[in-house]
Amino acid sequence: MSKKIKPSVASADTPETTPPRRSKSSVSPPLINKKAAARAAGDAARAAGVIDPFVRKKPVSSKPVRPRDLADARPPRSEAIEVDIMRLDADGVGIARHDGKDFIVAGAYPGEKVTATIEAKGQFRLVGRLRRVIKAHPQRIAKRCDSLTSCQGCPLLCLDEAAQFEIKQIRIRSAFNHYPQLKGVAIAPIWSAPEPFGYRSNAKLVFGRKRGAVQLGLYRRGTHEVVDLAGCPLHHPLINRIASVVREEVEKQEIYIYNADKGRGLLRYLLIRVSPARNKAMVTFVVAERDLKQLPHLAKSLQKRVPEVVSVQQNVNATTGNIIVGRDTQRLAGVSDLLDQVGDIRLQLAPASFFQVNHAQAARIYQLVREWARLQASETAVDLYCGIGGIALHLARDAGRVYGIETIEEAVKNARANALLNDLRNCIFIAGDAEEVVEDLCSEIQRAEVVVLNPPRSGCQPQVLKAAASLQPRTLIYVSCNPETLARDLSLLYPLGYVVDAVQPVDMFPQTAHIETVVRLVPITP
Repeated sequence: MSKKIKPSVASADTPETTPPRRSKSSVSPPLINKKAAARAAGDAARAAGVIDPFVRKKPVSSKPVRPRDLADARPPRSEAIEVDIMRLDADGVGIARHDGKDFIVAGAYPGEKVTATIEAKGQFRLVGRLRRVIKAHPQRIAKRCDSLTSCQGCPLLCLDEAAQFEIKQIRIRSAFNHYPQLKGVAIAPIWSAPEPFGYRSNAKLVFGRKRGAVQLGLYRRGTHEVVDLAGCPLHHPLINRIASVVREEVEKQEIYIYNADKGRGLLRYLLIRVSPARNKAMVTFVVAERDLKQLPHLAKSLQKRVPEVVSVQQNVNATTGNIIVGRDTQRLAGVSDLLDQVGDIRLQLAPASFFQVNHAQAARIYQLVREWARLQASETAVDLYCGIGGIALHLARDAGRVYGIETIEEAVKNARANALLNDLRNCIFIAGDAEEVVEDLCSEIQRAEVVVLNPPRSGCQPQVLKAAASLQPRTLIYVSCNPETLARDLSLLYPLGYVVDAVQPVDMFPQTAHIETVVRLVPITP
C-alpha cells in the first residue's frame, strides 16, 4: 500500500528589477573595451547555466535568463511516498511495494509505515531513502550513527538486541523450513556478543572525492558514490583513528585519488587490520599502479602520527572490476605480518588473509568446535576451508593429526607459520581448491574422526560434501555465515548418512542481519 504526498516547495522568487527607460535627450555612455564586455557577458551566461563552463561554445539563446527561468530548469524534487514495510531482505533492508515493484528502504523495519523518496528506478525494483517514520516498530530505538541512511552498512542499528535476535532466528528457521529433513530441528538461543559496538577488527574503505575534499568510507548501496565515514560505531576505535589520519595526510600531501570513470589516479582502497589483544594495526594501501615516491612518505607520516601501526603495505590492483585486492603486495614500512591472538592461539596475519572480524565471538566458536569434536591423541581431523588455521590449530591441541585445506596460498603460508608459532607440529596444511584436494586426501587417509566445514557464503560444492561424508567421521561440524546455503548443504548431507544433532547461532555481526551458525551432525543410526 502506498500513496503520494505532495512535497513542500519553497516559494521565494527573487524580485526582478527593470532598468529605467532612457530618455531621448540623455547623453550616450562612453565607449568601453569590447573584449571586456564580451568576457563579462560570457561570465554572466555561465553563471546562469546557459553555457557549459567547460565547453567553449556560443550561448544557445541570446534571451536574458531570469531567476525564475533557472528555478523552472531545476530537476523536480522526488515525491515522498508513503509505504508499509512488509519484510526485510537478506541484508536487513526494508521491503515495501509501490507501483507493482519492490521498494527498498534501508533503515525501515517490518510493520512500520514510513515516507521515502525514490532515489533510483530499476525494471523490477525501486530504491528509496527513508525520510520519516510515521508508525514505528515497537522495538525501534534512537539513531546511533549520523551516516545511517547514507551508509546502510548496519541496517539493524535502530532496533534493540531482542528484535535483532528475533529477525535472525526467523531467518534461520525460514531457511530450514524449506527442507523436510530440517523442519523439526531445534535451534538454540543466539549467543549474544559481549561487545555489540567497536567489534570490527578490520575494515575495507574506498577513497573518493566530493567537491574537492577527500572522502574515505563505503560505497552507497547500488552506486559508486563514496559515503565518508568520520567514525563508524562498529569499527574498533583504532580503525577510526587511523582512517582519520590517512584522510588528513592524503589531503595534505595532495595524493591523486583513483577515478573509476576516467580510469586514472593512484589511491583506490584502504585496508586496516587491528589486533584487539595487542592494540596494533596493519595498514594496506590498494593502488592502481606501484608507487615508490608518494606512498613511502605517506607511510612514514602515518606511523609517526599513529605509532600503533606496525606494518604498512601497498597492494597493486590495476583491474577495472569490483575486486578490491590484487595479487602483488609490497611492504612499505614495518613488519610483514600482524601478530594477533584469539583464545589461546597466536596468529600471524598477512595483508590479504581472511580472518573473522569479531575476535571475541570467533574465540567462542573455536572453543565450541573443539568441545564438540572431543578429539583424542590417536584421532585425525580434517578442516576444510581452513584459512590461516584458526579452527585447525584449536583442534591440533587434542588430535593426533590435523589436515587443513585452503585455496589462498598466502593463507596456507600463514597457517604453517602459525602452527610453528604455537609449537603444534601435528598439522599439515595443503593449498588448493577444496573440491579437488579433498578427494586426493580421502584416498590417502581413508578415515577421519572429525571433519569441519567452514566454507564461504556460497557454501560447499556437492563433491566436497560427498568426500567429507566418505571419510566416515563420527562428528561432522559445519560453520556457516549464510543460513540459506547452510540449510541447502545440510539437506544434501542427509542422504549421505548425516543428520543434524545441534544448532548454535552466534551473533558475530551485531547491528547487521548476518548471523553465524555452528551445526553438529552425526551419522544416522539404522
